[in-house]
Amino acid sequence: MSLRIYNTLSRELEEFSPLQPGKVRMYVCGMTVYDFCHIGHARMMMAFDVVQRWLRASDYEVTYVRNITDIDDKIIARSVQRGITIRQLTDEVIAAMHEDIGALGIEPPTIEPRATEYVPQMLGIIEKLEQKGLAYRSENGDVNYAVRKFPGYGKLSGKSLDELHAGERVAVLDGKQDPLDFVLWKAAKPTEPADAKWESAYGTGRPGWHIECSAMSCATLGETFDIHGGGADLQFPHHENEIAQSEGANGKPLSRFWVHNGFVRVDNEKMSKSLGNFFTIREVLQKYDAETLRFFLVRTHYRSALNYSDAHLDDARNSLKRLYTALDLVVPADVEIDWTQPHAARFKAAMDEDFGTPEAIAVLFELAGEVNRTKSAETAGLLKALAASLGILQGDPRAFLQAGSTLDEATIKAKIDARAAAKAAKNFAEADRIRQELLEQGIVLKDSPTGTTWAAAQ
Repeated sequence: MSLRIYNTLSRELEEFSPLQPGKVRMYVCGMTVYDFCHIGHARMMMAFDVVQRWLRASDYEVTYVRNITDIDDKIIARSVQRGITIRQLTDEVIAAMHEDIGALGIEPPTIEPRATEYVPQMLGIIEKLEQKGLAYRSENGDVNYAVRKFPGYGKLSGKSLDELHAGERVAVLDGKQDPLDFVLWKAAKPTEPADAKWESAYGTGRPGWHIECSAMSCATLGETFDIHGGGADLQFPHHENEIAQSEGANGKPLSRFWVHNGFVRVDNEKMSKSLGNFFTIREVLQKYDAETLRFFLVRTHYRSALNYSDAHLDDARNSLKRLYTALDLVVPADVEIDWTQPHAARFKAAMDEDFGTPEAIAVLFELAGEVNRTKSAETAGLLKALAASLGILQGDPRAFLQAGSTLDEATIKAKIDARAAAKAAKNFAEADRIRQELLEQGIVLKDSPTGTTWAAAQ
């Protein structure tokens, strides 16, 4: 079966084939860097980390571009608040972002452009749009996009201009000809710091948010590429506006596939800073290990809403323990995946159906069960090899299983020996006390005719 991807533009699952055989060009909208990454950012970056991993596992050469927005109103306000330059702030936040997502095993993109490095390209697109009558200069110095002059506006969101206009309650302000028009170039304000301003044919100012991604994607991947991704909240207006800008300027489709990951929800509300119900990656990693957080993010299909709670993370941790317990039984053999093998074939079929991670992970649990029954090193090796395409189960099993306990292996062995001595002396109350003490530390003892073994509690 060939890879099929859900295309937001067509609202259908479509068979995927890249523009250039064997090579995939993918652009994903990244972070606006003024504060630490939260779980919503992690969800987006993890979704497309899995996408690019599976594309590579499918023998595609992938050029993955994930941008950084390092100039916008929130960045300017934060830099002024802290009394530092915009560059000092963004460098600091970018370093923290790399640290946080690196801890989760999210691989770096091929190219990570910063918006401030592509202002000339942005101005070039704006000039094209003005020449084609799709952009106009306002009295206040801004340059705006004339939405009603672009015939395809609304095709990504499925909204007609009349529907959008009916829902628009903002009066025509700041020289806009229509409330739906959006800014391409913002005239500089006297109160803004000097490093928030660029000189241009339109006067001193800075780019609007939407034009940044049009310039960075086309400059790094060409005027048409294979996949454009981002969070569902970007579908409108950001991605709709990108299409209007890029296709209006170049006369070509910007991306063949538009791919959007679902929201993170807390108590049935979208996680967001405005609601105050968001959690940073750093906060979560103070309580849970990085692989547990990764597994929690990966096991839900990328287009589905993800419900965040400690209970769900606890369940993710216990599920990982089950998988690692199987790998702890036998040293996995180094195997090259045979995609005709039944388990591997089912894993591939799941991932080829719009990156179906829930079904793929179910196959991993099937393999773990088989390892538990057969103690097969080859089966354990296949479990580990398939899991690698999701970025999980690559650590040391015993280290992961012991991580939930405050006891090291030598201490556990000493307590098992003490329990054995208590049983030999027929001091069964002491033997039971030691078993219970270990259980409270997350260690389960298993007695057999050949001796006593232990494992982390499930």
